Amino acid sequence: MRRLSGLTLRTDSKALRYALAAAVVFPIGLGPFHAAPASAFEIFGIKLFGGDDEDRDVIDPLDYTITLETGAADRALKKSLENTSLLLADEEKPVSGDLGLVIKAKDDRDRLIATLYEQSLYGGIVKVFIDGRDLDSLPPNPTFDRSRPVPVTITVQPGEPFTLGQITLQDDAARLDPAEFDLVPGENAGSLKILRATEAMSEQLKAEGRPLTEVRERHVVADHRTKTVNVTIGVEAGPVAPLGSVTVRGARTVDSAFIARYSRLRPGDTYSPEQLRKAAERLRMLGTFSSVTINEAESLADDGSLPIGITVSEGKHRYFGVGASYSSLDGAGFEGYWGHRNLFGQAESLRIEGAIRGLGEAKSIDDLSALDYNAGITFIKPGAFFPSATLEASIKGSSVTTDFYDAATITGKIGLSYEITDQDKVNAGVSIAYDSIDDAFADGNTYLTFGVPIGYARDTRDNRLNPTEGHYGTVTITPSYEFFDQTVFTSVEGSISGYLGFGEEDRFVLAGRLSAGSLIGGGDLSAIPATRRFFVGGGGSVRGYSFQEITPYTDAGDGTGGRSFATVNLEARVSVTETIGIVPFLDIGTASDETIPDFSDLRMGAGVGLRYMTPFGPLRLDVAMPLQRYDGGSRFGIYAGIGQSF
Repeated sequence: MRRLSGLTLRTDSKALRYALAAAVVFPIGLGPFHAAPASAFEIFGIKLFGGDDEDRDVIDPLDYTITLETGAADRALKKSLENTSLLLADEEKPVSGDLGLVIKAKDDRDRLIATLYEQSLYGGIVKVFIDGRDLDSLPPNPTFDRSRPVPVTITVQPGEPFTLGQITLQDDAARLDPAEFDLVPGENAGSLKILRATEAMSEQLKAEGRPLTEVRERHVVADHRTKTVNVTIGVEAGPVAPLGSVTVRGARTVDSAFIARYSRLRPGDTYSPEQLRKAAERLRMLGTFSSVTINEAESLADDGSLPIGITVSEGKHRYFGVGASYSSLDGAGFEGYWGHRNLFGQAESLRIEGAIRGLGEAKSIDDLSALDYNAGITFIKPGAFFPSATLEASIKGSSVTTDFYDAATITGKIGLSYEITDQDKVNAGVSIAYDSIDDAFADGNTYLTFGVPIGYARDTRDNRLNPTEGHYGTVTITPSYEFFDQTVFTSVEGSISGYLGFGEEDRFVLAGRLSAGSLIGGGDLSAIPATRRFFVGGGGSVRGYSFQEITPYTDAGDGTGGRSFATVNLEARVSVTETIGIVPFLDIGTASDETIPDFSDLRMGAGVGLRYMTPFGPLRLDVAMPLQRYDGGSRFGIYAGIGQSF
């Protein structure tokens, strides 16, 4: 039992560390735990790290039983306490000796008290009895009856919740408003809230360009008489400082000068913790490094600047892989690729890939020619000409067989993208494509089309694979000239998606996407390659319909593709557990032979999807039905893939 300022907190220093409330009671020097090496280590029955194989090597194994009594705790608190207890989680695993059981029981008590503090229950009491004896009354080297598993009983009396009382900010933090950091008298006084508020204050002051910002005081006093918690936080900001010299360590085959240049950490720029975070993320996105760490010097240089150190660990530069997808309407698909992430020493990437799709549709060897094939090679040069620019060049070929046209295409493209900000990017380039197409208008049409694609993208998503907030928008304008028929036309396409999360940890997310496009000019529709016309339907647009099923049709029932299209996708992404999600969705789309969609043939598909969360993104399985089925058209669709649908 520890007494603070004449008031009682039933805990000890270890419990406060677990609660992250140690930071608000004890000196700031008590820092967080650090990650241990990836090897096994166990002492006194407590496995600090290591795999399950080490469980069989416990010295002097001792079995026990555990009873956790949570008293008046509500269902949520009871669940939290049960999840916190390592004795409960490891009940089937023996500990190492009598002392090992005692140490693990003390550890459990601290963890349970920490959980109470997180819930503002500073008056809670946790008692532990081993073999009927109070934990605190046991001798330094206890012995227990081993004729049966040793009984351990833990009782928790949660007590009443405390609220925040007086909030005092000192030093440079005194000019901040505690309410902006969720510290409001009368509201809950959870230990994590107090710690997060302190960290947020420090980060806000650092964001002013003050790298030496330091938390000097973080003190909490719980008043058991008034059930309030008084908080004192002191933060010293230090001077405003520019970035100093940038050094690189750990590079072997990647040019260190390129790493420093591509990080965009320029000496003389005002210090910003967000700038450092983005620099590290930028380097990681290259895919060349297995780890990137950016360290700030502990003190300023003689000229008042802050030296910065970049430490990298290079990953494997060569890679290969395979992938698969499936749709009940379009069949199975497989792809393979090989790549190099550091071709010339400055993180240049080369990727060679090929794919085959439509498997399952072929009924005989003769039908194999109807499968879709594509292959290509892509070269990317990051930091081309400018640190914020990326050069991309590619040559790709494909043979595509659809319900409405067959096309053999070879396309060459070179383009340059430039990051205006971390969220905004522009790009421009040139392309040349040769197409041989059989479609509703004629067989054997050939086209040679030159294009100048110009685009803009804005991305504020919090996660590209599974976003819960922000938006992503693109617009591309491609003036084009077809040499054989001397046709001039322009393609305009745009898309905007948005995400809004609700509830704890954004367990419910509303997601929506609007896409549209138009072909301007070109005279007769047949003068424009079918590969440039607009079709809708399939897993990427309106689910429930087969690929490209939504299109204008001739009197003979042949799809032609349209001059314009518009689609709307709506999803409600519900997390049932940490790994399982359910997604009901509605897709709406149309394709028109007019320059502007006339919505005369508006189609809708609805369904539900299953998501399984993995470290590399959610695995997706969607089932959809068309709400306005075409005569003889698809009745339903099943789609599988990796990542959210948009």
